[in-house]
Amino acid sequence: MAMPRKLVWIENENLAGFGCSECNWLFKPSGAPVYESLDEMKQKYEGQRDKEFAAHVCVKHPRARRPKTE
Repeated sequence: MAMPRKLVWIENENLAGFGCSECNWLFKPSGAPVYESLDEMKQKYEGQRDKEFAAHVCVKHPRARRPKTE
């Protein structure tokens, strides 16, 4: 049985942000919010993130394969 994907925090030397636990999908927010309260900005960010995560297709974002070693 396949494991359900989860929205996870990913952090390495090149990146810090939200992504999928099962593929290489990463959330890339569009634009900066303007003239909004901190709560409104947070709600819009989380709404956009959650909507895009739910809509992404893992097979379109495959993980890099490691070369076989002998």
